[in-house]
Amino acid sequence: MSQEISTPSLNRSDVVKPNRDLAWQIAPNLIISFKYAWAGLRYAFITQRNFRLHVVIGTLAIGLGVFLQLKAVEMAVIGITIGLVLALELLNTAIESVVDLTVKQAYHELAKIAKDCAAGAVLVSALVSVLVAGSLLLPPLVIRIQSMLR
Repeated sequence: MSQEISTPSLNRSDVVKPNRDLAWQIAPNLIISFKYAWAGLRYAFITQRNFRLHVVIGTLAIGLGVFLQLKAVEMAVIGITIGLVLALELLNTAIESVVDLTVKQAYHELAKIAKDCAAGAVLVSALVSVLVAGSLLLPPLVIRIQSMLR
């Protein structure tokens, strides 16, 4: 069962049913390929609460890293970790959509397994991102706080 989200500027029907009569064909050029990719990102951001949450937390992590003046390699690790979480969230959304399309409104144990495993992949990446953020952001943050208290 999916949750409906209403937004003032965009209806879910506008996102779910784009005009893609030739979507089964290879995109004729790179610009069209990027357009389709952007449509996927937009769909996930509009319809998936967890995707929005990961975007906000990732943005905060990048901002905190800049504030703490982390080294470039540390910022790269944080960026790659954020990218992994967002990519897995997109894959989770895609898998859920394909499974829902396949089984319609019927329950199927294999559909449940597919959706649960996809969600589990996102959970694993999110937990790893917490460990990465904790190891890279917490030490300099604690030092910064201690220096301010002196």
